[in-house]
Amino acid sequence: MKLLNTPVDILLVEDSHTDIILMRKMLSMADTPNNLHVVEDGVEAIAFLRNQDNPKPHLILLDLNLPRKNGREVLIEIKKDDNLKIIPVIILSTSDSETDILNCYQHQASCYLTKPMSLKDFHQQIKLLEQFWFNLVQYPDLTA
Repeated sequence: MKLLNTPVDILLVEDSHTDIILMRKMLSMADTPNNLHVVEDGVEAIAFLRNQDNPKPHLILLDLNLPRKNGREVLIEIKKDDNLKIIPVIILSTSDSETDILNCYQHQASCYLTKPMSLKDFHQQIKLLEQFWFNLVQYPDLTA
């Protein structure tokens, strides 16, 4: 299923209010319509994903350093759940540790992105993310 004119449902799992504001701003400027859902810790992320009243996201943007349940634990839980494991999970982290990167790929992260330090680089990264994940990737019908 191509999503070119269909809004993309995105779950952002992020505890930094600054990063949440930046992501909202960047995605509001995206060419592809999208619905951004935000939770601020790992426990809320799993609760959101398992709540039948919430839309199943096409994409999850997951920070690693989260309160209550960290991003690694969330990733593992998502990928072990038959109802959730098909959702692509993009890790967005300040860590560029080889151990973190390897661990996330071993637990089936779809990709790992290190958060850029400059606003210009952050904007560029989100534009590339949009071009690939919103315009090129085909998704299964998550309503089935």
